[in-house]
Amino acid sequence: MLISTKGRYALRVMIDLSEHQSDGFIPLKVIAERQGISEKYLESIIKLLVKAQLLNGLRGKGGGYKLTKSPDQYTVGAILRLTEDSLAPVACLESGALPCDRMAECRTISMWQELDKLINNYLDSITIADLVQQAPPGDYYVI
Repeated sequence: MLISTKGRYALRVMIDLSEHQSDGFIPLKVIAERQGISEKYLESIIKLLVKAQLLNGLRGKGGGYKLTKSPDQYTVGAILRLTEDSLAPVACLESGALPCDRMAECRTISMWQELDKLINNYLDSITIADLVQQAPPGDYYVI
């Protein structure tokens, strides 16, 4: 499993908006500048987050984006499942995968299923609020 730039940037956006909740709606340009992400790429991520109702968007003067819920109600797992094609450690466990012809005699399937469960449970146990509360290493943090 390799988390894409889209997934990492979506987490950064959610953390950024969590840290600036009291500022109301935050313009896309401001988020992009603070996070060092191109506005064009950030637009596609924000659209995905708005469509999934993780963010509210407001057009016009004073517009921008803000969280729809408190940071402790967003899990890393939910955000990454939204942005990633799959979090499954092997193709046969991906959503919608056809059953493998070798499933009946597969000696490793239970191991992969357990790893998949561990990954999802772990990512679902971490909230955006948890990430906001963690002190970044040094003067910066990388996700």
